[in-house]
Amino acid sequence: MSKRLALIHGPNLNLLGQRDPAMYGTLTLAELEAAVRDHASARGFELSTFQSNVEGELINALHDAAQSCVGVIFNPGGYSHTSVALRDAVEAIGIPTVEVHLSNIHARESFRRTSLTASAAKACISGLGKTGYLVAVDHFSQLD
Repeated sequence: MSKRLALIHGPNLNLLGQRDPAMYGTLTLAELEAAVRDHASARGFELSTFQSNVEGELINALHDAAQSCVGVIFNPGGYSHTSVALRDAVEAIGIPTVEVHLSNIHARESFRRTSLTASAAKACISGLGKTGYLVAVDHFSQLD
């Protein structure tokens, strides 16, 4: 298996740079993915990217990642608070997943403070913006 990571984004992340810039910043999804790709490349990883607003497509992307990647960086967006199916997919794929959130979900509305998907992930990074994604890449670069 090559040193490949999957970067998977859930609902509304296609609106980065437009949606609530005070909360999520002005960086677009394309700019975020380019920054993560550059950071991953400097650490010897290829990066595949995927974004969907559809839960089933995210599950399929996780399943696909298990076939070709050594790990997943996953921002499930709002599905992190509601989707048992995504949580089960993260658990089932058999490769480490680091959940990342741009905002600090623990400092937001009460319904956002619990992530179902995080309980199946190896780690959860919340509130560091773009830096959280880079930290996730660094984590994978330290694994054997």
